[in-house]
Amino acid sequence: MDAAEFRRRGREMVDYVADYLENIEQRPVYPDLEPGYLRSLIPSEAPLEPESYEDVMKDVERVIMPGITHWHSPYFFAYFPAASSYPAMLADMLCGAIGCIGFSWAASPACTELETVMLDWLGKMLQLPECFIAGTDGHGGGVIQGTASEATLISLLAARCKAIRRVQATNPEISEAEVLSKLVAYTSEQAHSSVERAALIGGVMMRKVPTDKTYAVGGHMLKQMVEEDKAAGFIPFYVTKHSGIECVCLFQFCATLGTTPSCAFDHTTELGPICNDENMWMHIDAAYAGSAFICPEFRPLLNGIEFADSFNFNPHKWLLVNFDCSAMWVKKRTDIIGAFKMEPLYLKHENQESEFESLVRADKRFEICAEVIMGLVCFRLKGSNELNQNLLKKITKSQEIHLVPCQLSGRFVLRFAICARTTESRHIQQAWRHITQLTFELLQEPSH
Repeated sequence: MDAAEFRRRGREMVDYVADYLENIEQRPVYPDLEPGYLRSLIPSEAPLEPESYEDVMKDVERVIMPGITHWHSPYFFAYFPAASSYPAMLADMLCGAIGCIGFSWAASPACTELETVMLDWLGKMLQLPECFIAGTDGHGGGVIQGTASEATLISLLAARCKAIRRVQATNPEISEAEVLSKLVAYTSEQAHSSVERAALIGGVMMRKVPTDKTYAVGGHMLKQMVEEDKAAGFIPFYVTKHSGIECVCLFQFCATLGTTPSCAFDHTTELGPICNDENMWMHIDAAYAGSAFICPEFRPLLNGIEFADSFNFNPHKWLLVNFDCSAMWVKKRTDIIGAFKMEPLYLKHENQESEFESLVRADKRFEICAEVIMGLVCFRLKGSNELNQNLLKKITKSQEIHLVPCQLSGRFVLRFAICARTTESRHIQQAWRHITQLTFELLQEPSH
């Protein structure tokens, strides 16, 4: 493909993308396929001769589109949003053309400097404490990660490194392996599975803190677990022979603002002082909810950020930036740099009631299962888990709307998340009519 053909095909692709998005509402939001559907539709070996552009695009519709879950359909209410916008798509095109790899300032100065300045802009929009802003001489700053899962792992590994170095600074005879075996991290039982996975990768013990009736972690429960661990000898793991003072190695707590199952908010103003008193690294994961903190009416939900060592949210959920763009800030960037430095020679307000929530509350067959703060409603049919599982099966089989479930207090719960920027009231109303129709059919079945 030469430049002339690229210009022509580029215009065609823009038309295809625009047509796709303008008509996405007409496509089934969820594919009706069995695993392995694609293999028989394409050759078993890579072709020896190229295919024409026209044939490739025909295969997109014949092979790919039937197996796509359309995340930007106005009938997509599952998981959490995955943002996109026409400006972001154009920006992706330009980034792909420039194709720089910004692994250091020298590799591409504009890439590194623009990232730093843009993260300062975004941090100021969130009213982050000054210590998180890089500026020209600050000690903190922001960096773009791919996902919130990566940010959690980065913060955990940095916290681990900092804790090990702190212990070995006063007890050089203690091996890294011995220190590592005593480290304990904490997170909410409602936290995303990526937090627990980060602990597995980092080789540290992760304890899950029980939540209150709103599915949030409070200071009392964390403090209780910390004290229990100390008493059991897990955390105060070494008595120095010089002073007899026990060396405490509590090292990280991961708080969540907007949990994946129910959008619950941990009580960071209670948790932060405990983490600071115990010399624990506190990481705040606000992957979904973080964008909302730009709004003055939601900013109080971020109170307590001043106690944190690191903070993360995903612009690719609400800020119309294509996946993947996960913004992470640290209070002291030397903590991150020091953990990974390698230099090889070659290098909630009163008017915010959810329209969908009001529909659920008006139907006495259903119940709301968690407080609705933002764009997620957790609801279920009053009855058994099996009844709700069967309702979700009918919803999925219908292919008209797409939902996913979660578990809250041992109950099978349906999640309705407003995801697409094109979702309007009519889509929500139609989705609810569809849910209630399937509910009626389900309750008419003999087994119920």
